[in-house]
Amino acid sequence: MHLDQLVERAEALVKNSQRRILGITGAPAAGKSTLAAAVASRLGPRARYVPMDGFHLANVELERLGRRDRKGAADTFDAAGFVALLRRLRDQGDDVVYAPSFQREIEEAIAGAIPIPREVPLIVTEGNYLLVDAGPWAEVRGLLDEVWYVDPLEHLRHARLIRRHMEYGKSPDAARAWALGTDQRNADLIAATRPLADLVILEDVQLDREAVAAAPPDVPALDTSDDLTP
Repeated sequence: MHLDQLVERAEALVKNSQRRILGITGAPAAGKSTLAAAVASRLGPRARYVPMDGFHLANVELERLGRRDRKGAADTFDAAGFVALLRRLRDQGDDVVYAPSFQREIEEAIAGAIPIPREVPLIVTEGNYLLVDAGPWAEVRGLLDEVWYVDPLEHLRHARLIRRHMEYGKSPDAARAWALGTDQRNADLIAATRPLADLVILEDVQLDREAVAAAPPDVPALDTSDDLTP
């Protein structure tokens, strides 16, 4: 599927002044963030990219809870906080809403990093658990107008995931163990939500890198470690 087709579908969601929220989900390293950033970039000032990863619990809190060794699992996020943000974005009651981002270099969320002005008609959010129907996550689906599920070939996804872990400091053995252990358990949970998506993207999306490079300054840069092309 070409990026142009997906951008057209995203644009079709915005029919009047009422804000719409598009969700993009899938397993770790499926290419969610790359696709979300690309769609938002192509739409320019009409869209903002708001990643769910900004709601990772801080490492110190994960240590306190005894969950640091499985960071990325559904219970290592502030799911209720993510729901609250989606509600604020739908309400459009504030001149500007500030969303958090996630910095992989330090493995921590950064509060107030993404400004979303009231007049922006489309929010593009992405994350692993947008379709999970349990706990606070169960409220997410009702706040999204459409959800796309990115489902690349497993061997490509695993290769990207292992490479990503190595790029951020893990040894090859540790990267493989995390990808096939903690990450795969999360992927199995996410895979069960696939039938709930409005669109399943099976083939690789051909990304328009020039459009991504021309993104507005408040759209996060493309993370090529998540590229959907082989």
